[in-house]
Amino acid sequence: MATKSLLPAITFLFICCLNTIGQTAKVNNPILAGFYPDPSICRAGNDYYLVNSTFAYYPGLPIFHSTDLANWEQIGFAMDRPEQLNLDNTHVSGGLFAPTIRFFKGTFYITCTNTSHGGNFIITAKNPKGPWSNPVFLPNVKGIDPSLFFDDNGKVYITYNSDAPDNKPQYDGHRTIRMYELDLTTLQTKGEEITLVNGGTDISQKPVWIEGPHIFKYNKMYYLMCAEGGTAYNHSEVIFKSKKAEGPYEPYAGNPILTQRQLNVNRKRPVTSTGHADLVTAPDGSWYAVFLGCRPYTDDQYNTGRETFMAPVKWKEDWPIILPANETVPDKVTIPGATAKNPLPFSSDFQFTDNFKSTVLNNRYQFLRTVREPWYQINSLTGTLTIQLKPTTCADKANPAFIGFRQSHQRGYASTALTFTPASSQEKAGLMVFQNENFYYYLCQSVDNNQPVLQLYRGPGKNGGDPLLLSTLKIKTNNQQPLQLKIQTNGNAYSFYYAEKGSKTWQTFKEGLDAGFLSTHTAGGFVGCMYAMYATSSGAPTTNSAVFSYFESKGNDD
Repeated sequence: MATKSLLPAITFLFICCLNTIGQTAKVNNPILAGFYPDPSICRAGNDYYLVNSTFAYYPGLPIFHSTDLANWEQIGFAMDRPEQLNLDNTHVSGGLFAPTIRFFKGTFYITCTNTSHGGNFIITAKNPKGPWSNPVFLPNVKGIDPSLFFDDNGKVYITYNSDAPDNKPQYDGHRTIRMYELDLTTLQTKGEEITLVNGGTDISQKPVWIEGPHIFKYNKMYYLMCAEGGTAYNHSEVIFKSKKAEGPYEPYAGNPILTQRQLNVNRKRPVTSTGHADLVTAPDGSWYAVFLGCRPYTDDQYNTGRETFMAPVKWKEDWPIILPANETVPDKVTIPGATAKNPLPFSSDFQFTDNFKSTVLNNRYQFLRTVREPWYQINSLTGTLTIQLKPTTCADKANPAFIGFRQSHQRGYASTALTFTPASSQEKAGLMVFQNENFYYYLCQSVDNNQPVLQLYRGPGKNGGDPLLLSTLKIKTNNQQPLQLKIQTNGNAYSFYYAEKGSKTWQTFKEGLDAGFLSTHTAGGFVGCMYAMYATSSGAPTTNSAVFSYFESKGNDD
């Protein structure tokens, strides 16, 4: 009876195996579109986990899961409690830099740097969904971009970017890669610090910003992979090899193993600034790389920030090559044995619609800095998100009433519906596209001379100060029919629309505003643009609230 009962299951598995033969997924690059920089990846059994930098956004360090490298799902955040993550008084491009995720003997480890509070640390979890531990800080690890390597002889090492020898740089951007052995019981360093790389692949050429180190072992040899050239247009990935984990390491004569800096700037659909890579092996022995890159819409201007891309890795004469010289980042990644959903929620022209029917906020949203007290509420029965106005503004280095969603496309839109009765001209609520404290556009409802108005503000730019009012329009309001707002992006321009009284017809408020004002090239920093539902009383005390009845974002890049 037992043998007979297994036959249907065995037949089913056999049919499934036959059906997967020849299956190949072609997944859009980037695999995580929008502001998902500094990717790190690991495999635990047949499961893959990926993490990204979040800088001053909270919760910190999103965790993604996949069983096939094609379909990715965000399963949570590694740092989602205030006692884990202090981001107070942190500028937008401060906070959490360059995490690395690793799995060893049933435990997940993330190493990272809080550049604003505490420095380098380690957090651990048995389940990558969480909860993750509070950070254990590493006072001896001076620098950024820490990464763990578990050797097969039982030793554990932590590598990181640090200062030039004796803190005496020979040139601007002169850095080192250093290493300590780590005590896995105390999660603290032991022994002497070792310098693995001084300057970069060839110090006589004055290479800049060697960083993002990861050690791998292949065919009994140790490989040290690092980013080099800075995170902008000259970014690259380089590789070194040694017979011992502690070095000495020799650079690959064919470095870099990944860059796009030498390609024609006028090529179609360019991807630039590639680097900060991590490697993973599949169960079949194949290798893949994840790395950051940028998609400019013109020149070196991009608003979607540094995004996560993927490519297969080929070994050539015992060196891993991510992209051969003069090859462009592929538009699509071919992944044998996988079937990709359509549309993929993070890499294709997805449509994200939230009608607030859940009891918790979707984990794709992010706040600015640590949330220490509740100021928003979801009513899943009425499908509304209520945001209490705060005196804090998006220009302050505090936690404003701001709920952000990554701009993931060069062409697309975000929209929302708002019910709001401002008590003064200082009270405003609406939809913004935000790069940092000084670079943003804000489409909002307010009041002027007791008359409801629609307003459009632009951030003050690099010199700071007050935002600039670009346009204002008297509107009619009806609390039974919310005001709808939409921001549309078309490469180098943003346009702003509204619809009153539940109308399905969008009215033009302002078209063709310079998107380059929000580009990383102009605004600086390490992040990308966020669409955000945002409400403020501009420094004045208030008890007022704004009610949002949906949020939607859709792209059209393909």
